[in-house]
Parts: sequence; structure tokens; C-alpha cells
Amino acid sequence: MAKKKKEQKKCSEKIVRDFNPLEGTAFRFKNKKEKDGRCAIWINEDRILYEIELKKLQIELMKLQKTMKARGDRVLAIFEGRDAAGKGGTIKRITAFLNPRNVKVVALSKPSDTEVTQWYFQRYVPHLPAAGELVVFDRSWYNRAMVEPVMAFCTDEQHKRFLKDVPLFEELLVKDGIKLFKFYFSVSKEEQEKRFNARQTDPLKHYKLSPVDNLAQKYWDQYSVKKFQMLNESNRTIAPWTIIRSDNKKLARLNCMKYILSNLDYEDKMPEKDLQIDPNIVISGIDEIKHMEKNLFDPNSLRG
Repeated sequence: MAKKKKEQKKCSEKIVRDFNPLEGTAFRFKNKKEKDGRCAIWINEDRILYEIELKKLQIELMKLQKTMKARGDRVLAIFEGRDAAGKGGTIKRITAFLNPRNVKVVALSKPSDTEVTQWYFQRYVPHLPAAGELVVFDRSWYNRAMVEPVMAFCTDEQHKRFLKDVPLFEELLVKDGIKLFKFYFSVSKEEQEKRFNARQTDPLKHYKLSPVDNLAQKYWDQYSVKKFQMLNESNRTIAPWTIIRSDNKKLARLNCMKYILSNLDYEDKMPEKDLQIDPNIVISGIDEIKHMEKNLFDPNSLRG
């Protein structure tokens, strides 16, 4: 009997050593008791607190979706930022438990030969939200503000014309009743490099690898200049930018979700004090512009 228990212990140790629990595991099993067939796993307290907070916010998002459907609200959230800034992970947490009939994640590939000849915004218009829908763009028309000019996928004239047209386009959307959120996820150069390295070694992240990734670090300063131009030209009162500092992915996710929830009305909403955002994580577009104006000639001081 003692030998059997020893073998079970060895087996458990091997399982624990090779096992990286999925998000939600700590929350799901936090009240379980010790018994045969269960392994004890030490989990960082911050992770447990994060999962508890995440679950609360995901429940709030479900309440929001129910109200949106009843009222016919239209919500559009744009997620921009450098590669590996945490956009996709945040979108995944936002949409995880929402009814897929009323939420869409739009992540368009490069334009087709036909789309290249169309009005630039034309390929995005069919994906705009209808009544009761939340639409999330994982990268959007702002490809023309940063990625395309840096990678020479568009001309200087096309880039300049976009920056002049985009405030007018977004004004039309907002005045038509669409609630528009524009998030820019800001990651440091050092953290971006770490995440790129993780993509190389984690088989679950291989799909994220792209040729553009290899040039993101090389063209870091060029992206900073384009970001500054983008914010200056498209940060408007009617459609402002919200910057999310995302070196800490978990804090970035929670604060982005809180920002959305705190800026929308819905039934049975949790107290505002529970939706307070961290001012060190969520930065207004105008404050980011001021920061960049102050540090534009000192690239090492610029945030991603």
C-alpha cells in the first residue's frame, strides 16, 4: 500500500511539473477539497485574484449584451497596437462567454486584388454592427496609419489622404448612433521581444508568427513616428483614442474591460467603484500625445 502511494505521488509530481493550468482553473477549483485522484498545485495568489476579477467582468459583459440586444444598441471596438501588444488576448477574454449571434470579431487578411481598387474603407463597412451587436476589430482601417506606411504597403499620398479622411469617416459612424471605442495597446520594446521569443517556443502560439514580426523590432522608431502622426490626426472629441499600457497583460485586459463597461449603461450594472480603472494603465489619447511631444527626440523614453 505504501509503495502504491509512493508511485501515485511520483505520478502526481510529474503531472504537476508538466502542467501549466489553463486560465480559469484556479477559480474553478478554488473551493475543492483534498482527496484521491487530485493533485495539489501551487498557484500565484495574484493569478487567483485576477481570475476572480476577470469572471466578475465577464458576467458584467453578459449583462451588457442582454441590454444591448433589448435596446438595439450598436457598439464597435477597435483594437490597435504593435505586434504582440496583447490585443488578441484581450479580445478573447471579452468575447469568451458572449452569445456569438450578437458579437463578431473581425480580423481581415490582406486586401484582395479587387479590394485594392476600392474605396479604402469599403472592405470594413459590411462588418459594422447592426442593432444589438458588438463588433470587435482586431486591427482595423488604422492599418493604413502604421503598418502599411512603415512596410511600404501604401504610398505616402495614400497615407496622408487616410489621415485626413478617417476623422470624417468616424464622425459619420458616431453621429449615426454607433458607440465607438478606439484602443491602442502600448507595449515596451523589451516586452515585445520577450513575447516574440515565446511565440517561437510555444506551439500554441506558432500561428501568431508572421514575417512582419521579424521587422517590428527593427522598425520600432518608424512605428513610433507613425503612431504620433496617427494620434495627432485622429484623436478627436467625438472619437478619442484610449491607450492601454500592456506590459502586464492581465492588468491590461481587466482595465480595458472596465473601461468599456464604465462607459456604457446597462441593467443591473455593478457599482461604479468596482469599475474604477487604473490611471497608470489607461491613458487618454491627448495625454499620450503630450507624452510623445515631450519625448519624440528621445526614443528610449517613448512608450510603445
